[in-house]
Amino acid sequence: MTTTNPQLTLRQAEPRDAARCYAIEIGAYEGDEAATAEKIALRIAQYPAGFLVLECDGELVGFINSGCAHQVEMADEAFKELIGHDPAAANVVIMSVVVDPACQGRGYAGLLMRSFVQRMQAAGKQAIHLMCKPQHVALYTHLGYQYVRPSASLHGGMQWHEMVMPLGH
Repeated sequence: MTTTNPQLTLRQAEPRDAARCYAIEIGAYEGDEAATAEKIALRIAQYPAGFLVLECDGELVGFINSGCAHQVEMADEAFKELIGHDPAAANVVIMSVVVDPACQGRGYAGLLMRSFVQRMQAAGKQAIHLMCKPQHVALYTHLGYQYVRPSASLHGGMQWHEMVMPLGH
């Protein structure tokens, strides 16, 4: 991928994307923090409107996936399997923001995030919630998120931080 002007396409995920998304997920996350192939396929099937993929020259290189909840409990591990997910709920919970490590540093995560936020605003959502590692707090703050607190979740044996972006309408 040494194209000077790559063709970038953002679209909703489809079931056929699950294997490639899983490959990116396990390449970008450490150990137990990566979602399983089954969880990724389930998220695409149950909430495709909350699963945005980025293609570069026709190759899937990154994605964001999410679920919606009336009450957000970031440490709720069952929610990662969309237990308690309601597509009509006002709060969006991002589960993964991932770019293929071979394509990082090109602004793709920011592009994915800005498009995702626009889509959630257009869908009438009230807020977007996420958890991130300490080294990503500044990135999400730059993208418009507000720091909430250290998370009670020890997902993957790591310390996480909760952040939120209220969506004005």
